[in-house]
Amino acid sequence: MANIKSQIKRNKQNAVRHERNTAVKSALKTSQKKVHAAAASGDAEAATAAQRDAARALDKAASKGVLHKRTAARRKSRLARSVNAAASS
Repeated sequence: MANIKSQIKRNKQNAVRHERNTAVKSALKTSQKKVHAAAASGDAEAATAAQRDAARALDKAASKGVLHKRTAARRKSRLARSVNAAASS
C-alpha cells in the first residue's frame, strides 16, 4: 500500500475509472451484439436502428477516452458493413 497521500488518491481514482471503463466497454459489446443479431435475422430496419445506437455509444466512449478514436471508427465501420450486407441480401 502506498504511503504518499497523492498516490493513495491516485489509486482510488484509478479504481473508480477502471470500474466505469469496464461497464462502458461491456455495454458497447452488448450493443454490437444486438446489431449483429439483428443483421443475422435479416431485419434491416432493426439492424439499422441498433447500428445507430451502437455508433452513438462508440462515439461517446471515444470522446470520453474509454476507446481510441480509430478503434471506435473501425468498429463502426464493421457494424455498417454487416448491416449493409444484411440489407442487400
